[in-house]
Amino acid sequence: MVSQIPASFTPRNILVIKLRHHGDMLLTTPVINALHQRYPNAAIDVLLYQETRPMLQAHPAIRKLHLIDRKWKKQGIWHQVKQELKLVNAIRNSHYDVVINLADQWRSALITRLSDAPVRIGFAYNKRNNRFWHYCHNHLISTQNFGQLHTVEQNLLALSPLDVPTNGAPVSMYYADEDWQAAQKQLQEQGVSGLYVVIQPTSRWTFKCWEDEKVAALIDQLNQPGLQIVLTAAPDPKEMAMIAHILSLCQNPQVTTLAGQLSLPQLAALIDHARLFIGVDSAPMHMAAALQTPCVALFGPTKLQQWRPWGANNRVIWAGDYGSLPSPDSIDTQTEQRYLSAIPVEDVVAAARSYLDA
Repeated sequence: MVSQIPASFTPRNILVIKLRHHGDMLLTTPVINALHQRYPNAAIDVLLYQETRPMLQAHPAIRKLHLIDRKWKKQGIWHQVKQELKLVNAIRNSHYDVVINLADQWRSALITRLSDAPVRIGFAYNKRNNRFWHYCHNHLISTQNFGQLHTVEQNLLALSPLDVPTNGAPVSMYYADEDWQAAQKQLQEQGVSGLYVVIQPTSRWTFKCWEDEKVAALIDQLNQPGLQIVLTAAPDPKEMAMIAHILSLCQNPQVTTLAGQLSLPQLAALIDHARLFIGVDSAPMHMAAALQTPCVALFGPTKLQQWRPWGANNRVIWAGDYGSLPSPDSIDTQTEQRYLSAIPVEDVVAAARSYLDA
């Protein structure tokens, strides 16, 4: 059910919906950027989860963020109903001409329908092939080739009914001046000045991580005059413990940590001013790619085609090139096993050197 919308159609108010994790939100920015370029006078709003707001809050092309707080349900059914109705009313009162639903949840589909927008675009997911999903959208885009496409390319397909040019639409991460000032202050307090490399070895999922011993060996082999190493991580206790263990194994005197001390926009500022970023498959890796900071990304059994860093200034090192990996769909995400173990330290060092010596 894909019909072309007349070329004369010029929306005044556009809503983009995506209800996923931090990295997913960053990968919606090419859609926002392409819409802004095609309709520079249109107001573009986004519906997203409260905790992912930092990924988009400084984007200059976004007018407003509608937020869903996943803690609503913990405060009782009536509180949740009240908040959901308030959200729907805010969306209806915005009088959207177009709603682009990039999500696959029933909730996002229902909100799309209740928006009363004349143009309601979504994806024809196989698992959503039913009357309700069709009722909520009047333009559905095939997902048949999703397996061969990067997530950015998947998202951009949603613009096809509008005939919006998508070539060159970048992933973008924005932050405020005060975010860089805050990051600079943290660097100064740690005695970091001049060139530095950001290494984020952690992920919310252990199976995406490299061994602590290999991270420490990498840090030690990058020891050179005038180059400091800054470790980062989320404030999660498990990630903080991993950073502490890595530091205990290091001999490089020019390594420090800002783990758990930065907001996401402050982390973006830190990465933006770094000489190099090294990390695993995570939101900060996507941030580095968006900021065009040289990036060495370590991948294991995740869908590389869909989640590799988007852009040209990146080097991916995939554990599957060194040994067999299980299918991404078979992974127990709660496992403590680290599937990146086959990646040798010397190859990551060589990749890092290729950027540092350029």
